[in-house]
Amino acid sequence: MIPFSDDELIEPVLESFKQIMPMLKRDGGGMELLGIKNGIVYVRLTGHCHGCASSSQTLKYGVERQLKLDIHPELSVINVPIGEEFDIEKI
Repeated sequence: MIPFSDDELIEPVLESFKQIMPMLKRDGGGMELLGIKNGIVYVRLTGHCHGCASSSQTLKYGVERQLKLDIHPELSVINVPIGEEFDIEKI
């Protein structure tokens, strides 16, 4: 069980993203935080990362790994593709 509320995770997640973003930007991509619910971090990959064949690897071994190292080992990440509706309240 993650000992933080979803609201308490926002700032640490954004700080952790600072470690990841240069890697994404080097490849012409990006990522935005859509929300956090029950320890699941919802993001949207943008730029060249959107639709990239390696995007699932980037999420699992880049983004999720960094969040687990920086914050808590039970965090997970889900990409919400561009064009897909997202409403954290409906999750």
